[in-house]
Amino acid sequence: MNTSVEFQALRALSAKLGSDPLLVQAAGGNTSIKQDGVMWIKASGTWLMDAEKKDIFVPLNLEALTKALSENSPDCESCLPFVRQDLNALGLRPSIETSVHGRMPQRVVLHVHCVNTIAWAIREDAEQQLSQKLSDFNWSFIPYARPGLQLSQAIGEHLKPHSNVMVLENHGLAVAADTVSEAENLLRAVVANLICPQRACIPADAAALQELSAGTHYEPAHHPMAHVPALDKQALELGCVNVYYPDHVVFLGTQIPTDMDTNAPAIAVPGKGVLIHKQAKPSIEPMLRCLGDVFLRTAENVSLKALTAAEIDQLLNWDAEKYRQTLKQP
Repeated sequence: MNTSVEFQALRALSAKLGSDPLLVQAAGGNTSIKQDGVMWIKASGTWLMDAEKKDIFVPLNLEALTKALSENSPDCESCLPFVRQDLNALGLRPSIETSVHGRMPQRVVLHVHCVNTIAWAIREDAEQQLSQKLSDFNWSFIPYARPGLQLSQAIGEHLKPHSNVMVLENHGLAVAADTVSEAENLLRAVVANLICPQRACIPADAAALQELSAGTHYEPAHHPMAHVPALDKQALELGCVNVYYPDHVVFLGTQIPTDMDTNAPAIAVPGKGVLIHKQAKPSIEPMLRCLGDVFLRTAENVSLKALTAAEIDQLLNWDAEKYRQTLKQP
């Protein structure tokens, strides 16, 4: 285990970021630090909020990873060949975003699924709008690519010299710096510039949901924001039938049904609220809340860019995501 002061600072920051649902949801997001020839990165399927309670970081041979990335080696898809097994006591598997972190030359990289960022990044005019919002930052806009090696390659093609901020289209935000404190300060500054006005939303109809779910395998969602997909017109008409960012399809599927004749992990009952399957994984409610948080921040009457059928298929049939979904949830 890495006992350096800076690594412990990363663990503390990771836990803080992972506990903020406006920045990270469930097993989403990842952080890393490069020290003494090793890159430590969050393990696949682990939750950042657990960073101080559990060993969730995987060590990789930084030199080997960097060389492989420069050659576009297929080994960079899983990055398993670069794991320092002598330091990997728990046998953890590196994050699916490992190659993305390896592309960034800075020592510390923070990747979050910031809902304010996503609300901009799913717009058809995202790059134009962000150019105004982030004019004071050295930033790059990275067109959508499947997370992992494909995204890493897109970063290699579109990352501007000396950029330390990346907005990933239909995905999220990444910042990089040479210390943990600098990375946190940069993240906070960027997020502050991307805050979107939040629309009001009617409350869930608790009585109706209790009646509908009585005697079924479903129960009402607990958090008010998790009901938004059924209560906000734009979220219901667009967010429940399209996919706008990777973790949506990975955890919620391609659509959120609106009737009870299903065995889906969640049901959006229009005008009433959301029901969640009693056997659903713990990640389902945070991802529903994320969808609600994002859509209440998307301006009405703007064109949004959904993932295509081919892009969705890439995610659903990706071995790295299949692995992440098989992991035991906390």
